[in-house]
Amino acid sequence: MNAVLSHLRPWGARAFLALVAVYLALPILVVSAVSFNEKRRLVFPPENPTFLWYGYFLNDTAWMNAFGNSLVIAVSSAFVACALALPIAYAVWATNSRYARLLSLVSGIQFMMPPVIIAIGYLLFWALLGHVGKIENTILAHGVLFSPMPLVTISVGLSAIDRSLLDAAATMGARPSEVFRTVVLPLVLPYIVAGYCFAMVLSLNEFIVAYMVAGFSVETLPVKMLNSLRGGFTPAMAVGSVFFLLTSLVVFGLVGLFGDLPRLLGAESRKD
Repeated sequence: MNAVLSHLRPWGARAFLALVAVYLALPILVVSAVSFNEKRRLVFPPENPTFLWYGYFLNDTAWMNAFGNSLVIAVSSAFVACALALPIAYAVWATNSRYARLLSLVSGIQFMMPPVIIAIGYLLFWALLGHVGKIENTILAHGVLFSPMPLVTISVGLSAIDRSLLDAAATMGARPSEVFRTVVLPLVLPYIVAGYCFAMVLSLNEFIVAYMVAGFSVETLPVKMLNSLRGGFTPAMAVGSVFFLLTSLVVFGLVGLFGDLPRLLGAESRKD
């Protein structure tokens, strides 16, 4: 009996994981298929499959401007997020001071709060400054909002550094700034890239903050999709979702290619 169970358990685990994968992939499959419908209908499987709506999306100024805005905001805000996260993570790792840990905690709290609360806060902040409806508002808001992602990945990278390397560099006469530039930064760079990619993808898909902070004048692709629903469904919305999916696949593919993906997912580093 034990022998039978020992054979069934791995098979059952694989079957369960396969079912979960199919369940998660079904919405992506449906949305991707709907983008090929010939008529303005939400029908699955698609009727008379065509690339008509892809051409419409690529040639429509409003859709392409919205997609361009999303890319600009995502690329820029991810840079801001990493610029904020790196010094905080390094301060916690290097000094473990009370203030550094407090700053790290404050950075993570907003990521756990309801997005609408954060959005209202940023809306009021920019309104008080008299600087509303600008693309930089969304870039900075997303940068601060998603800074916990690179903060986590960079902290993971820093924790994997052998501190004896820092001692060796200091013994050779390297100043703290030189130690950081020549030892710490190269070792933690893959984790910075991973955090950048995570923040970028989250920014691409974020809607509430983008809509409330500057959505009435700077339309991102998620905001454009919502606004387009007022006129009825078109497969162009599904095309936008496909472009989001492809962008995310490319970004996470780069994370898997250049980053320490098992460790980023929580695995312990291997001992030589």
